[in-house]
Amino acid sequence: MPTPCETEQERMRKFKNKGKSVEELRRERAEVCIELRKAKKHEQILKRRNIGAFPDGDPSSPKPAGVIDTVMTMKEIVVGMNSHNPQLQLQATYGARKVLSRAWQPLMDEIIEAGLMNKLVEFLGRGNDAALQFEAAWALTNIASGTSTQTRAVVDRGAISAFVDLLSSPHMHISEQAVWALGNIAGDGPLFRDAVIKCSAVPPLLGLVQPGITVGFLRNITWTLSNLCRNKNPHPPLEAVQQILPKLVQLLLHHDISILSDACWATSYLTDGPNDRIEVVIRTGILPRLVQLMSHTQQSVLVPALRAVGNIVTGTDNQTEAAIEAGILSVLLKLLKHSKTSIQKEAAWAISNIAAGPPMQIQRLIDCGVLSPLIELMEKGDFPAQREAVWAVTNYTNGGTVDQVVHLVKCGVLKPLLDLLSIQDAKILLVILDSLSNIFLTVEQFGETDKLCLIIEELNGLEKIEALQFHSNNMVYRAALKLIEKYFLDERGMGLLSGQQ
Repeated sequence: MPTPCETEQERMRKFKNKGKSVEELRRERAEVCIELRKAKKHEQILKRRNIGAFPDGDPSSPKPAGVIDTVMTMKEIVVGMNSHNPQLQLQATYGARKVLSRAWQPLMDEIIEAGLMNKLVEFLGRGNDAALQFEAAWALTNIASGTSTQTRAVVDRGAISAFVDLLSSPHMHISEQAVWALGNIAGDGPLFRDAVIKCSAVPPLLGLVQPGITVGFLRNITWTLSNLCRNKNPHPPLEAVQQILPKLVQLLLHHDISILSDACWATSYLTDGPNDRIEVVIRTGILPRLVQLMSHTQQSVLVPALRAVGNIVTGTDNQTEAAIEAGILSVLLKLLKHSKTSIQKEAAWAISNIAAGPPMQIQRLIDCGVLSPLIELMEKGDFPAQREAVWAVTNYTNGGTVDQVVHLVKCGVLKPLLDLLSIQDAKILLVILDSLSNIFLTVEQFGETDKLCLIIEELNGLEKIEALQFHSNNMVYRAALKLIEKYFLDERGMGLLSGQQ
């Protein structure tokens, strides 16, 4: 037993694995197989096509005055758009928008190959013809919702700056269409996202959020803002992030589910990065609201809120502590028992990052009652959730005090940990073996190594460890062999417990 005069740090040095920093133990999103990407909201293509729907929510397809509602051939569209007759131009642009808005095989490539992109962008500047502006904006919005090549065809014709100008249109339906178009362009990836930002789109976009704005319009603005926050190779410019964040804080207080969902996704994108990016988000004071939204009844809100706070606890100890102070632990405890297995997994991932912190934070996990449901998840959860629970246990054993690790063993962690040695996933096998090694290092402090060996044999764990000596992965083989040689052989190299020679 440690003597009373030993410091906590001295006790830790006796058994903790060497060379593993908190940064190594905490795992950012890139290293995790993300089941939550299958969630309905996140699975949606973020570049959305407004197929046949009026931007402000009117399901009818508006027809400009004097325009005949007829299906036009591509030749008729080309001739009409290239004519000098404003009415023919409007009729043809309306015809182009119609073939681009249909659900089945919209004719995007055909419009591009017909050389009509320059005309459509030119029509965006027709301030004296709002109907033509709107039809051209709608057509280009749909093309921008397509493949990266199709989006590029819109961008290369100078449409971004034209759409930014339209954000200030006196006609709300035109400015809303511009918002939608810019969202489609920004959603293509970091290159076009930054192109939109460089065209000074953020200030006028934020300026549209005014009292009295319709919910439908605000939904589109929030979705576009989320696309401007998305992607991290590279991350969005910090200046733009700092402009957007105050508005996101406001949007997270809205009552509309769609707005809340997109605002949460935007925040999750902004926290998915280095610690300085996480800190910028925390300083807004947004964290307590995000934790509150983790308990939302709608999964479309709960999921991105959980993701955002989960990202925050990958940060520094202080950032993790901020999440703990905001009440994350009690919510995670409930989410470990959620009916949706992907949410259980994400909660366990967040807990694994908290468990990578100092003993004080590990004790908070113990005090809130996380260990029992976490161990149950290892026993009964699906494999992705089990995998995250294993990471949580291993991080716990890496950083916990002797008493904390002993408490974990008393909670019954050994059986599910040993049972999982039958899986084939080499990385997780190494994590489990690492955890077992940490537990052995702990009980050595009490001189109870033999007792632990007997418990492991009674749980059929030794047989499973021995079987790993034949694993195809060399690192797994070496880790298993090391455990056997160190703890399960006598001085003559004979098996202490299983009688192996």
